[in-house]
Amino acid sequence: MIIMEELQRENERLKQENQELYDLLQQVTARLTAAEETIKQLRQQLGQNSRNSNWPSSRDKSRQKPKPKSLRPKTERKAGGQEGHEGHTLKFNPEPDVIEKHRPKQCAHCQAALAEELVASDIAKRQVLDLPPLGYITIEHQAETIVCPGCGEATVGEFPSDVTNPVQYGSQVKRLAVYLRHEQFVPYERERQMLADLFELPISTGSLQNFVATAASHVQPATEAIKEAVIEAEIAHADETGFYVKGQRCWLHTVSTTSLTYYEPHPKRGKKATNAIGILPQFNGTLVHDAWATYFKYQCLLHALCNAHHLRDLTALVENDQQQWAAMMIACLLAAKQLVATAWQAGETELPVDYLERIHQLYDAIVASGLEENPLPNAPPPSGKRGRRKKSKARNLVERFDKHKSAILRFIHDFNVPFDNNLAERDIRMMKVQQKISGCFRSWDGAQQFCRLRSYISTIRKQGLNVWEALGSLFEGDVLMPQLTPA
Repeated sequence: MIIMEELQRENERLKQENQELYDLLQQVTARLTAAEETIKQLRQQLGQNSRNSNWPSSRDKSRQKPKPKSLRPKTERKAGGQEGHEGHTLKFNPEPDVIEKHRPKQCAHCQAALAEELVASDIAKRQVLDLPPLGYITIEHQAETIVCPGCGEATVGEFPSDVTNPVQYGSQVKRLAVYLRHEQFVPYERERQMLADLFELPISTGSLQNFVATAASHVQPATEAIKEAVIEAEIAHADETGFYVKGQRCWLHTVSTTSLTYYEPHPKRGKKATNAIGILPQFNGTLVHDAWATYFKYQCLLHALCNAHHLRDLTALVENDQQQWAAMMIACLLAAKQLVATAWQAGETELPVDYLERIHQLYDAIVASGLEENPLPNAPPPSGKRGRRKKSKARNLVERFDKHKSAILRFIHDFNVPFDNNLAERDIRMMKVQQKISGCFRSWDGAQQFCRLRSYISTIRKQGLNVWEALGSLFEGDVLMPQLTPA
């Protein structure tokens, strides 16, 4: 009896010890799994660069760019200029502004003096393109008073409508100030110093700010017209980026086309901002964007996703996780892009039906492979935490390809829809240039002025018009309006 009791106690002790070991094993396994996931994430971060993610090149490790590796497929064409390409060089001006003659004073052989009346037997010409001496001029306006010989009354001449002060700056100075600030992004203080160094022109930063404010006020009707034209466009590109006003993070939103650009700042990033701006709620065309969730909330338009973003994300999965489906999807997208380019060059307006069917079949097969390669996590979310199960980046990306197939392949059905959203990326980059050169804005008015003037300048430049002349029109009473309908 005593032996049985001892055996039972020993059995209970062993069970308890076994349970403790099991619990410890579970804890160690959970920690090991978490550690492996952390290591995987750190490796992915170490493998990220500007080529396989949305990072700017400035975030690359040690700021050393990796060896260029294009995502484009190889062709038989050699690098550089192609055969038949017309080169460019400085050309002679048939009507030079200044001619300087260089006559020899004496014969180089017998040393005899060469008279001035001797006519040159030949002339060799070389031209130098240079700037005239820099400096400002003073234009004095005089209003004369004339006494009528008939009635004896005096009549005073009228000053030009834009000459309102005893001494003031002219339109050329004002347009240069706006050009330097919002086309070349020169900060006000450096702009003031530049004008003083080059032209010996005394001017304060306050005056420069007033010139910009005046230009932004005069250009507002043009930017409003650009906004309305973008709403009516068939295809538009959208993007957004962060910037700072008095240290507070705000957002620059842009909706643009190949010939129009519209910027508007807003304190928010999401649908509250896009609704307040007012373009997307009224837009009924095709919107090209980077799959940001807010854009999908607008259902009265067609969506087309940026495949340049997809190629970078897929490249990251190939390089960091060796995902086979990602490599196949890269090949599929690039092959489809090449088919569209070839058909476009041949004057076609659409791909043959059998080509479209093959692309769709291949796309579906790759997506199915990606879903199989990246199954949903089995473990439930941690207790006490709400929300869905955390998925891997690869799973999220393949689900995007599954859910938004029509938006991703929009470019193969409509040749007017581009493969990527690079147009909006280029437009939005100007805010980053502004931040790098001049920093943040000190007032909300300054941010709005930047958006108005940059909308106008970008539109003018897209349409091949002269930015300098356009800025001059802002101070001369007849604002140059860009073309608002497709040519």
